[in-house]
Amino acid sequence: MHQRTWLSLISLPLVATFTYPLVRQTPTKPAAEARSQDPLAGLADIQDVLGLVRDNYVDRPDMEKVISGGVLAVLERAHPLNAYLTPEDLRLPDPGPADIGLRLLKRGIYAQVVAVRPGGPGDKAGLQVGDVIRKIDKESVGPLSAWSLERALHGPAGTSLNLLRYASTEAQIKTVTVAREVPGKATITLKKSDKAHMVSIPDLMPGRAVELKTMLPKLDRKLPLVLDLRQCSEGDLTEAALVAGLFAPGGTFVTIQEHGQKDRILEFKTAGEAPFAKVILLFGPSTLGPAEALTSALKKAGNPTFGERTLGLGVERTRLLLRQGGAVELVTKRWLGAGGEKLDRSGIVPDHVLKGLKADEDPIPKILAGLNEKPAPKDDSQNAA
Repeated sequence: MHQRTWLSLISLPLVATFTYPLVRQTPTKPAAEARSQDPLAGLADIQDVLGLVRDNYVDRPDMEKVISGGVLAVLERAHPLNAYLTPEDLRLPDPGPADIGLRLLKRGIYAQVVAVRPGGPGDKAGLQVGDVIRKIDKESVGPLSAWSLERALHGPAGTSLNLLRYASTEAQIKTVTVAREVPGKATITLKKSDKAHMVSIPDLMPGRAVELKTMLPKLDRKLPLVLDLRQCSEGDLTEAALVAGLFAPGGTFVTIQEHGQKDRILEFKTAGEAPFAKVILLFGPSTLGPAEALTSALKKAGNPTFGERTLGLGVERTRLLLRQGGAVELVTKRWLGAGGEKLDRSGIVPDHVLKGLKADEDPIPKILAGLNEKPAPKDDSQNAA
């Protein structure tokens, strides 16, 4: 792509940064001051810097890499899910239906494991939430965009990836080989006891509300019900609202904010089910996106919450095509939870912190014991700007 196109792309956040104060400027400010805040004033400096790098660096640099690295840094500085796609990227075929059962989030020069599908290839290979991935098939993660990173995890069934991994539980770096598999549909699991029931929801894809509506009448509603959302990292916002209606009387589900647009409120309605004695929410760092909105709505309805703070990925992306080919994928919408939580930043904080649960451990005894404990102090920072 021509360098002027790259320059224009780099300049977009700068223009927005300088333009917003001008739009908000009060009429009482002198005109000379307004002129001094020219939103395009910094573009000449960017062009000068690129020229100096090109003409004076000790070794002649690859300017395509210099500029593309700058574009990627600008996009990721705004949000780690932002990405630039070249015209060649847009022409690439579908990589395949199989994956390694991991969800990664770009963090500068590395990627962090934020979700592991139970029983999936990554789980079988011993990868855990919090692990750091430095290389994929010997390619450094740093130059990869969020789109490229996600695409690299997919491929034909039976193929494999080599991940250079720094484990969160042990201070060592090693290469782990993970085979790709076509994921099957995850099932909702039910654990019954004489003191409480626990329903583990693996995702909020379309159809989950119907499955739950079929399952719930078989349970003793006089007992507490634990909704386990710890592995719920994918789904649909509308489906999440339908699930909320099974456990709460209805109201605001989430507020969708978009630049230049009026806030849009998505509401949910009660499904008219008989209430349980108590609904308890269990969530953690892998409770992402729609599941965070569900957690917020049910917490707002007065249900006690246990677990660990969620990551804060309540956003929506849009692919915007560029005139000279290629595209950018930008986070264009963010969600506010029913309790006012900024779901694109701080996530949801539990009333009762519950850490260190093992994958095969029954959390019900600890949850029931924790119900008699005083909730943790409210963390107002989750709603801070």
